[in-house]
Amino acid sequence: MFFVANTEERLPKDHPLRAIKRQADEVLKAMSRDFEAAYSETGRPSIPPEALLKAMLLQALYSIPSERRLVDALNWNLLYRWFCDLDPDERVWDATVFTKNRERFERHGLVQKFFERVVALALMKRYASNDHFTVDGTLIQSWASLKSFRPQPEKRDEPPEGGSNPSVNFRGEKRSNATHQSTTDPEARLARKGDGQPALLSHSGHVLAENRHGLCLDIRVAAADGYAERALAKTMLRRFRRRHGVKPKTLGADAGYAAGEFLRSVEEDLKIKPHVPMAAERVRARGPEGDARRRMLRRMQTLGYQISQRVRKKVEQVFGWLKQPGGLRKVRHVGRWKIQQVAYVWAAAYNLLRLANLERAGVAA
Repeated sequence: MFFVANTEERLPKDHPLRAIKRQADEVLKAMSRDFEAAYSETGRPSIPPEALLKAMLLQALYSIPSERRLVDALNWNLLYRWFCDLDPDERVWDATVFTKNRERFERHGLVQKFFERVVALALMKRYASNDHFTVDGTLIQSWASLKSFRPQPEKRDEPPEGGSNPSVNFRGEKRSNATHQSTTDPEARLARKGDGQPALLSHSGHVLAENRHGLCLDIRVAAADGYAERALAKTMLRRFRRRHGVKPKTLGADAGYAAGEFLRSVEEDLKIKPHVPMAAERVRARGPEGDARRRMLRRMQTLGYQISQRVRKKVEQVFGWLKQPGGLRKVRHVGRWKIQQVAYVWAAAYNLLRLANLERAGVAA
């Protein structure tokens, strides 16, 4: 007995995946030349990169923990097949295809271009503000365990214990990033979110968001060294201006960005007014950095600053989604470039979901 099922007809007209798929297809269509440059026209036919990218979006949207589980779901889930343009009887690729194509995506910057085109779509539809941005950072826990945080070879006094899960006694042992390194994830650093919080092997994540609807404009993964926040904030602003031709009027941030050099650089070099909270005390420093801090104290009395500080909380929504449904609280990939790639896909999924919800709610651009 044969049974014909049309997923397109059975899917509710207001299903959020419809709008997400429509917008993702629009972005992927604009990337045709990028895909042609990355894939040869000769040899064995490759899995369409559009299908792989849309499958990665599904992994973010539905919190699928691994690519193997994703492929298993594609085998039986007709909704997922429809989203990835797979026929009901079409054979699904092996999970190793993601591993093989990840390096190709990285060499040609395809995932970053996909994310940037999603941002360009939000700007074109006027859902993203051009004037008021917010920047913030967080820690992304590494997949490596603390047992892998071992003394570096030149610091080791005795041979390491063998086995895949050696016992490690940290009692009385002083550990630091200067003397120790993870054998599982060498790029991870021991870091803590704040006083009283446990120190964990981590990377740092940084987001540039706009203040109208909380869309993610850029996301960067860096070393959790405690110094990357301010430098990456300026890098993301410069890169956003080069890529999209947009320079905001204001930049909101938390007190961690209140260093005089950062305030001066944002105001004088980037021509953006920083909105950063500072302790209400007399600034004793002199020179350009002290002047920038005094101007910031005066700016804290304005209505624009107060509004900026209220709406900058929207950047926490980005982190909240990326960490919980998206799965960036503790990454399953080792290697910062792989984590960066995942962050781009997850941020693109967040933006596409936000755009779909805004359109469905009839929010005016």
